[in-house]
Amino acid sequence: MFTGIITDIGTIETVENRGDLHIRIATSYPTGDIAMGASIACSGVCLTVVDKGEGWFAVDVSGESIARTASGMWVAGRRLNLERAMKVGDELGGHIVTGHVDGIGEVVDIVADGASHRLTISAPREIAPFLAPKGSITVDGVSLTVNDVRDHDETTDFDLNIIPHTFTVTTLGALDVGQLVNLEIDVLARYLKRMETYRAQG
Repeated sequence: MFTGIITDIGTIETVENRGDLHIRIATSYPTGDIAMGASIACSGVCLTVVDKGEGWFAVDVSGESIARTASGMWVAGRRLNLERAMKVGDELGGHIVTGHVDGIGEVVDIVADGASHRLTISAPREIAPFLAPKGSITVDGVSLTVNDVRDHDETTDFDLNIIPHTFTVTTLGALDVGQLVNLEIDVLARYLKRMETYRAQG
């Protein structure tokens, strides 16, 4: 489990095709206290540490993960939002995040709003039932609050307010219009939707 509070920005150093992609990621984490087999969320994707050294760790990314994440994500030079898995007793500063991508969104607008930035993302319609004003959403691993939601025929747009701190310490500050991002819906919204479906069938 994760919280969506980013604690480092890593950079993909190398990518090797070994059936799965074997990816080495530079990090400022003290890798000496990262256990082999530990989980680290990489821009919203829960991955397992399979190797490590001074200032870097490596993960294997399966074809399934590649197919379900934003295109162009697993290339050398790409910067990734990093979060280590929660420990018992850690503060839950964001919301409960599993590190499983539910869909791919597209950035459609970025507008400065005072010191903050208003970010608008277009999401696939299957995610629409899980988006609500003041609800939670994870974008490239970052826990955020939805400000507004607008449904269209094939897509749903939602707005986010990105405060200066988040804009600076995550990769969200480098997003461009047209860029694809990983989305994870709130796990509580997922269960509520499931309960609602069963009530309607009953």
